[in-house]
Amino acid sequence: MDMLDYATRGILSIKCKDGRWRPVAFLSKSLNKTKKNYEICDKKMLTIIRDLENWRHLLEDTHFQFEIWMDHKNLEYFMRVQKLNCRQAQ
Repeated sequence: MDMLDYATRGILSIKCKDGRWRPVAFLSKSLNKTKKNYEICDKKMLTIIRDLENWRHLLEDTHFQFEIWMDHKNLEYFMRVQKLNCRQAQ
């Protein structure tokens, strides 16, 4: 999965018996004006959500474990416990 400033894209691939990865499906979707202003980590998460929703019918009945590969470290933020600050509404 990958994200650009104007679109998200993803490739669903399967590893064949010969050890090579072969594409099964591809998804590319443009971002609207609002989503173009998202922070980069939010755009990456949007990419994951869009692709998983689109390929849900292919992934939910599989007996195999699947992995999500991305080319960005910003999503490590979501993997760590965050310390949230309480703010009082003014």
